[in-house]
Amino acid sequence: MAQILDQPRYKCALAAMQTVQAIPRAIPVLHCGPGCAEKLNSGTGTSGTFSPNIFPCTSVSEKEVIFGGVEKLRDTIANALKVIDADLYVVLTGCTSEIIGDDVEEVIHNFEHGEKPVIFANTPGFKGNNYLGHGWVLSAIFDRYLGPSVAETSKEKGLVNIFAGPPLQDPFWLGNLRELEKLVAELGLKPNTIFGHGRGIPNINRIPLAEYNVLVSPWAGLESIQLLEKKFGTPYLHYPVLPIGAAETSKFLRALGDFTRVPPSLVERVVSEHEAEYYYYIERFADTFLELRIMSKRFVTVSDAQYSLAVTKFLVNDLGMFPTTPFITDNTPEEYRELVDAEFRKLNYGIETKPEYSTDGHAIHEQIRATDFAGNPLVLGSSWEHAIAQELSGHFVNISYPHIERLIINGCVAGYAGGLKLLEDIYTVAMGKLML
Repeated sequence: MAQILDQPRYKCALAAMQTVQAIPRAIPVLHCGPGCAEKLNSGTGTSGTFSPNIFPCTSVSEKEVIFGGVEKLRDTIANALKVIDADLYVVLTGCTSEIIGDDVEEVIHNFEHGEKPVIFANTPGFKGNNYLGHGWVLSAIFDRYLGPSVAETSKEKGLVNIFAGPPLQDPFWLGNLRELEKLVAELGLKPNTIFGHGRGIPNINRIPLAEYNVLVSPWAGLESIQLLEKKFGTPYLHYPVLPIGAAETSKFLRALGDFTRVPPSLVERVVSEHEAEYYYYIERFADTFLELRIMSKRFVTVSDAQYSLAVTKFLVNDLGMFPTTPFITDNTPEEYRELVDAEFRKLNYGIETKPEYSTDGHAIHEQIRATDFAGNPLVLGSSWEHAIAQELSGHFVNISYPHIERLIINGCVAGYAGGLKLLEDIYTVAMGKLML
């Protein structure tokens, strides 16, 4: 039986145009209805290269539904190549073009010998959401842009490709990637990312040269990283927890060092230096963190798998707080849920919790209302959680999409520095209420 989806936390697969947006000088070419493009672009920001308002779109109408849209797609691509100065054109399909059966691959063949590369990814909304679409776009780039498999690709020593959560869908995507780059570089490795300023097509071209791939994500993008291993023989480290704060970031660095065969002495030196500075700041404000008058020690997360898991680990392992049921809202595929569940059983102090996978905001809020927080709770989620936090006289911190009341430019929560910044956000909200 169909269910009503209240308070959606993601978009359809076509919104993986955000993944293309985040690659400098890459542009999506949309084969869908005009309403799809307009709605999916709202509130995402831009990559800094092309505005979403100029994305080429076939604007499929009744005519194309009846007679097919391949000619209109061919014309749209040809015109985009004439008027938009991009370096990579990625055709994305919507529901209508997929249902009527347009042969997009055949159309793309007409442009395969052109000056600029044109590739495609099937991203109809009826097949999944934009977390899945993110992986499909990455796989299309790795498979169709990077060309055929190379059994013996020469490798650049120490080069590491880094991938994390879906850009733009994750409000901290850019800052987190830069922080991960810094951490990887401190181990004497060469980080390579493809999203954001100064990256893009040249870095995509370096992907086959990497010695290692690293995915920092519970599940989004995993299949695309496995494709790289198959094509170019590049081993990958799947680290399912976005490291926030000292406990998890130190674990991440040790796991990365072991995977890439960095001398343990170097890894421990980097960890020791960061932990010394991190705990210096924590100790300075220990009295604040221990003051129950400011905030109770129970919290709830309502977010995608990445942030529900990462924030729970951070608040338990670094702050000694106690989680209630974490709510995961990204419709995590069934095959990955045991992996995510297992990580929630790996908390410090013998603490365990089991997440609930739900896409119904109304049902989530009803369960939060029924929870005994023994005080004013800390609620970490999207803008949808603001009202329930107020209702419970709790403290609200926005950590995920949608983030209507918050502007995030290049902020991060990853790493040691990101953990301290998240603490600032949490306690700024809580201490502000003392003045009311």
